[in-house]
Amino acid sequence: MSAGLSFDHLLKLLMVGESNVGKTSILIQYTSDSFDEKTKSTIGVDLKVKTIDFMGKKLKLTLWDTAGQERFRTLTASYYRGANGVVLVYDVTNRDSFEHVQHWLKEVDVYCTNEDVVTMLVANKIDKEQERKVSKEEGMAFARKHNMLFMECSAKTKQGVTQAFEELISKALETQCSKREVDGDDQVDLTNNSAQEDSLCC
Repeated sequence: MSAGLSFDHLLKLLMVGESNVGKTSILIQYTSDSFDEKTKSTIGVDLKVKTIDFMGKKLKLTLWDTAGQERFRTLTASYYRGANGVVLVYDVTNRDSFEHVQHWLKEVDVYCTNEDVVTMLVANKIDKEQERKVSKEEGMAFARKHNMLFMECSAKTKQGVTQAFEELISKALETQCSKREVDGDDQVDLTNNSAQEDSLCC
């Protein structure tokens, strides 16, 4: 860990998807181990920060929770820049939210400035199995077709929540390390934490 920094590496992760699919609830469960049935829809963009120990290193995660409403789309677009990972969330009890994932994926392609961004499809609300409208197999097939990671979870019970973020973080770090090896870039740029990347990739 470099002097003056309390973490070895910084990752920017973005949550996108339709309103009421549970993006905020997933983040609250991951960062605070809590769930509130009365969680209100996000207005614009909200930021949560979590520091974790991962693979022997301390990581600082900036977790951007975006609004799903159409009127906030322009605002949300600017937050794709520099994202290391994007989580696309749908509600297994709401077929429309799954159908609209294709739209969100197009936004990732248009607005993400990081060509190596890792995308993950997350199916939320699996605790409501009796109300399920989208099968696990259908979600997996979509993710496979678009080269995305896939995880089913429940923000209410926390099932799959931690595993989803761990898989995303692991893949994002692996992708960054592989890119640095291919580029053969030995220069140190303190403005984007390259020194920390080197130590993590060793």
